[in-house]
This record gives sequence, structure tokens and C-alpha cells, in this order.
Amino acid sequence: MDKKTDIIVIGELLVDLIGHEYRDEIFRTHSFRRFQGGSPANLGANLTRLGKNVHLIASVGKDGMGKYLIHELEKLGLDSSGIKEREDFPTSLVLLSRTEGTPDFIAYREADHYIFPEDIPDEVLKQSKMYHTTCFALSRQPAQRSIMEGAIRAESFGLQLSIDLNYAPAIWPDHMEALHVIESYCSLGPFVKMSQDDAERIFKKVIAPEEAFRQVLDWGAKVVCLTLGKKGSKLWTAEGEKIEVPAEEVLVKGDATGAGDAYWSGFLAAWLDGNNWEQSVKKASKMAALKLSIDGPLPEKVEL
Repeated sequence: MDKKTDIIVIGELLVDLIGHEYRDEIFRTHSFRRFQGGSPANLGANLTRLGKNVHLIASVGKDGMGKYLIHELEKLGLDSSGIKEREDFPTSLVLLSRTEGTPDFIAYREADHYIFPEDIPDEVLKQSKMYHTTCFALSRQPAQRSIMEGAIRAESFGLQLSIDLNYAPAIWPDHMEALHVIESYCSLGPFVKMSQDDAERIFKKVIAPEEAFRQVLDWGAKVVCLTLGKKGSKLWTAEGEKIEVPAEEVLVKGDATGAGDAYWSGFLAAWLDGNNWEQSVKKASKMAALKLSIDGPLPEKVEL
């Protein structure tokens, strides 16, 4: 059966208020600019720019900010039919510092985690090739139960799972619960993306890439991709393949916010197109470099 949807992305859709000037701390940030944000939504938007059919499942408030987010995604041609507008909760917001590294942030979480099992119907899953989420999305109920239950159904229908292990203690204070949920998701054989910072937060220590790879593969992941900033990225597979790709040379005009989502969108788009692992990682690096070279959103159409 031909599947009309390349990927379901499920989780946080929210407003990013990003500092206008370069500052390491929000305390020192005086003004902010508004952008469509949320890691799954960013990934979905970038995959749409790359020509993929994306179905986003998310929740926003029935308010001006929610209307803004839906408008921004529909401009790209993304399928917004899975976005629910909740009257009881305002749209979630995140304040971020503008920096070339990992940004300082404060999350004001409201509507984003009100995702329910009925928001993930079987008929949508059966029409899709992939299913993607994030640690941010899994960090609160009822979204956590709904997304995990949806992942189990997706895997049973033959979808390839994916996850961004963007774990942060400020978002998910219960570290033991986070580890349990991450391990449970990884047991379903996903493609996993994490940064060096993510790995150190998950394992609560400075960890060598090799140790992080082995641990996540032991949990059941099929592929693990570790991004290392200016040092490039590495990929290990459950079959023993190991790939290392240097970072693209880039004149940074924007900031690091969204670069990881751009990277993973390039990787998944390349994989969906039938590229091998090395080609997929190289296209991921190109997509991240493009994001870093632009101050603001990417163009509506992108070719790698």
C-alpha cells in the first residue's frame, strides 16, 4: 500500500521568543523576537521545506499565539489538521537567549502537553512511513502516555520510529522517570538523535561518545547520531557501522536555536529518499549549516 504521509511528528508546537542580541543568559537579554518553535514542529516545517509530506500532531491555545503558529506552518504547506486548539489552556512559550552554543531558556508550558490518544488515530498511523517525537514532548502527561502508546501502535504497523533525545532537567526534573521512558522508547528500535550536551544531561556525567553510543544501542536503537557542534557528527548503527562526518564550514549569521532540528530533518529526508547512512549524515550537516547561516527562518523551499 502506498503511504501518503512521509512522517508523523508529534509533540510541542510553541512560540519561541529569541533574544535579539547575542547574550549567554536571558537575564542579560533586553529584547526578543517571535518565531514558530517547538522541536517536532521545527522538524516538520523543515521536512516540508525539503518536499516531504508531514502530519503534525500538537496542541496550542485557542488564542492569538496559537493562530500565529498554525498560520506560519500552513504558509509552508504543512498538514495542520492534527493541531488541536485548546480553549482551556494558552499557547506555550519559550524564552531563549541568542547564542552560538546551547541557549539559556525558560519554558512557560501550557497547551503543548495536552495530547490525547484519540489525537493519534490508527488511520493516520497506517498512512505514514515514520513517527517522530522528542524528550520535551514526553516529559509531561497526558502527552507522555499518549505518545508512547502511539509509538507502540506505530511500530506494530511497520513505521520507522525516530526520537530527538533533547533531555533537559529543567523540563523533566524526574531523571529516573526520564531514563525509564527513554529506554522504553528506544526498545522499539528508533533512529536516535542527540547532542553531546544531551548525552551528558541524560547520563549525568561527561561521557565519551563511544560510551553513549553503546548505551543507547543497548537499549534497542537501530541508529544513533551524535552531534558535536563544530566537531561535526558521528553515527553508529546496531549492525556495527560507524561513520564520522566533519561539520560544514559556515559563516554563522543566526544562532544555534533550531540547528539540531534542521540537522535531523536533513537526515530523515535523505533516508526517506533512499540515501545510505553516510550520505544522510552529510545532508544533515548541510541542512544544519544552512540554518546557522541564516538569521531567522529558512526559505520556504530547500534543496540539499
